Amino acid sequence: MSMLPRFAQRMKDNFGLIRLALRHPRTPRRARWVLGAAVGYALSPIDLIPDFIPVLGLLDDLVIVPLLLYIGWKLVPQDVKDECRKQIAPQRHH
Repeated sequence: MSMLPRFAQRMKDNFGLIRLALRHPRTPRRARWVLGAAVGYALSPIDLIPDFIPVLGLLDDLVIVPLLLYIGWKLVPQDVKDECRKQIAPQRHH
């Protein structure tokens, strides 16, 4: 498998993990807020720094979204992460 399909599969798995964690009943409210903010910011047409500003416009998306995802994922309990990973693993074989 070449690099691009592997990367695409990892991204699909990671977004699936986030989706499952957001819906999981034992995910803390704070983690839901942070992960939800990351998803919302990534999908929102409104940016803190407009994209038409060279370099800085895109840099905020490359810093803010991953930082929020990192913080939010750290707030999810390990047992919830493990459960979500188990749900994602069987989907790879289809």
